[in-house]
Amino acid sequence: MQKITSRVYSAELEGINAKIIEVETDLNVGLHSFNIVGLADKALNEAKERVNSALKNLGVKPPNRENRKITINLAPASIKKTGSHYDLAIALGYLLATKQISNFNPEDKIFVGELALDGRLRPIFGAINIAESARRHGFKYLFLPEENANEASAISEIKVIPVKTLEEVVLFLENRKIIEPQKFEDFQEKIEDVPDLNEIKGQEQAKRALVISAAGGHNFLMIGPPGVGKSLLAQALIGILPDLDFEESIEITKIWSSAGLLLNGLIKKRPFRAPHHTSSLVSIIGGGQNPKPGEISLAHRGVLFLDELPEFPRNVLEALRQPMETGVVHISRAKNTLTFPAQFCLVTAMNPCPCGFFGDPQKECKCSAYDILRYQKKISGPLLDRIDLQVKVTRPPIRELNLSEKTEKINDKIKAQVESAREIQKHRFKKHGLKILTNSQMNNRHIKEFLNLTDDAIKFIKTLEPHNLSPRAYFRLLKISRTIADLENSPNVKAEHIAEAFSYRLKEEI
Repeated sequence: MQKITSRVYSAELEGINAKIIEVETDLNVGLHSFNIVGLADKALNEAKERVNSALKNLGVKPPNRENRKITINLAPASIKKTGSHYDLAIALGYLLATKQISNFNPEDKIFVGELALDGRLRPIFGAINIAESARRHGFKYLFLPEENANEASAISEIKVIPVKTLEEVVLFLENRKIIEPQKFEDFQEKIEDVPDLNEIKGQEQAKRALVISAAGGHNFLMIGPPGVGKSLLAQALIGILPDLDFEESIEITKIWSSAGLLLNGLIKKRPFRAPHHTSSLVSIIGGGQNPKPGEISLAHRGVLFLDELPEFPRNVLEALRQPMETGVVHISRAKNTLTFPAQFCLVTAMNPCPCGFFGDPQKECKCSAYDILRYQKKISGPLLDRIDLQVKVTRPPIRELNLSEKTEKINDKIKAQVESAREIQKHRFKKHGLKILTNSQMNNRHIKEFLNLTDDAIKFIKTLEPHNLSPRAYFRLLKISRTIADLENSPNVKAEHIAEAFSYRLKEEI
């Protein structure tokens, strides 16, 4: 049995998770050839030229000067290998096989990084994902480009070695240079200007629904004429959501990093994604030739805002239904299925008709009855049934739009209420060993266990029988009631909580 000359380790991203890849190098007698096998894509096959140039500029004998057959095997061969981040591992495997570098122990080290022709290391995608996988598999060191080091160092129990060039890696491995492991620096993200709820005039019911949405993670629909503040309300939601904890930051950063959104640390604020209605199904849901997270995953633990909801393609809207229920999206391919987290709060806005003024007391609607019906039917019943809070927003009177009046900012006060309600929920679920964070994530069994209805509430529920609520709508109504009770720090759900929750459902055609 022929012995493999050298073996080093790298990693491959599959969705938001990384798998450890063995990079084996074999040298054989024969005419010169340099082959990379193991289901490698075109970008990876081009690594031969990058490695040749980088090693030549390092001052060592590159593969193209060898009069031998060189084979690089990326194992396991059943996993498709993509990208250019194997360059560093291939170069070091070759140096180790040809004994141009002092023998070092590769068993506890992972190498990732794209090589420039002069030997510099360029940043990669998914550094934090690779670091987490390395820790899980018992590796001690992760070598990667300096730009990715802070992001990867958020994962504890593994030494992240930041390197600028291939030469630095070689000097470190030969104990000729000391490189201190990266220490995680928690950078403060720039806070964008978020609208204060007090700056939005009128729309008191919509504001109240927004607070309930923030407290329980409930989906929210606003219907009204153009220019009345629907988009402003959606943007204000970010200002009252609780801050991310460390685990949530890691979770979101993994998604963004695997999507190729390079970072220099952890994401510290909840994401707000607002894709245009011309966006494709793949860009919203995720997938592609090399599957990446879509907008619904990039909005994980944050807000996905769909403005002009009926203008989105029907297939895109219907594809949202399953992730809204389960909190994950499954991307199926011939060989495997990838799962991306998608626990987002859906906030949507739409006009009541194509011209936008159906039902407006001040402007006449110019649409025909058929146009209005066709426009409203773009939103299917099953999708509408999954939106917990449905509010009609109207044009506020001019007298309420007094710009000279000084308004006190209330976002911080409301945020404290929301955080208190979420803490109640978190404690309740943790006490029962559940890995959910908000009331919107409860299933029917959880609702029965945690609702705590008063006698008056039970009597009130019986009065809702004539409204023909679907079972899904009924249980969502109870979830909202539980959130309203939590905002009031009430252990029991009362009749007034259910009455308020019911007021956020449309009683007629949109």
